[in-house]
Amino acid sequence: MIRLDGAGVLRFLHGQTSQDLERARPGAVLSTCCITPTARIRGLAEVLVDASGAWLLITVGEGRAIHQALDRVLFPADQVVLVAPQEARLITVLAAGDWRALGAEPGRGWLLEAPKRVVLRADQPTPAWLERLPELAGVDQERWRLQQGEPALPAEINDELNPFELGLAERVSLSKGCYVGQETLAKLATYDGVKQQLRRWAWVPDQAQPAAVAEAPAAGAPLFSAAGERAGRITSCLELPADGAHPRRLIGLALVRRQFLAEGTLLAGGLPLAISTPAGFQAPPVGAGSSVAGRGS
Repeated sequence: MIRLDGAGVLRFLHGQTSQDLERARPGAVLSTCCITPTARIRGLAEVLVDASGAWLLITVGEGRAIHQALDRVLFPADQVVLVAPQEARLITVLAAGDWRALGAEPGRGWLLEAPKRVVLRADQPTPAWLERLPELAGVDQERWRLQQGEPALPAEINDELNPFELGLAERVSLSKGCYVGQETLAKLATYDGVKQQLRRWAWVPDQAQPAAVAEAPAAGAPLFSAAGERAGRITSCLELPADGAHPRRLIGLALVRRQFLAEGTLLAGGLPLAISTPAGFQAPPVGAGSSVAGRGS
């Protein structure tokens, strides 16, 4: 968590991240991307706005590196005091029902929506109502991430990818004023320039090909079409616990080139992978950047 105080906080964050923040009101929580001048992703963040400034909650990414990047472009005229980052816990709540039905207590951390998440400072104990909820095992947490298509560091969050490739269009405003990376994002939207997109994949060994013999797909492996054309690459991989019918199953995420996005199956090392769109993926905008493509960044 990075604290920013002062009259110019929202204007400053508005210019350094992808979301429209300048008109946000106290109490607002807005999802954004911390990006480079070439629109590559440094990290994902939530902006928690209050009366005297805002918290920048880095949910994915290197918090101290993002703090340093903000500090390098901060000037006295910005009217912003940038405080050193502090550790926090972000807990995603998958239980049904609203906060009141779950027993959430006001004042015990921040409660974020869509999906339900609780933010606790490192020195805050876990609330009793949250302690009562069962915690997913590590493999189930990763399975949920892959099903949703949530990018992770460094597999999908790195200096090579932009928000539209990762399905993060809802975190990008193409109508707000000048901000870092704006020109690149506007051109991608205006000219339909997104060349690859994040997809989910799954592999179950064929019964005729024993799992012990097959070389399973792995992160970094290239993807090919049935015709042998390079179609993309795997970014994340998870082996699921065996069940009675399937002794070996793997799922993951991959970046798929746009000309192969309609393919239901792609190959990795000759093995067929079922390709689908993650539940949380938002398609890149097409033509939405035409009104701002000519502005400087």
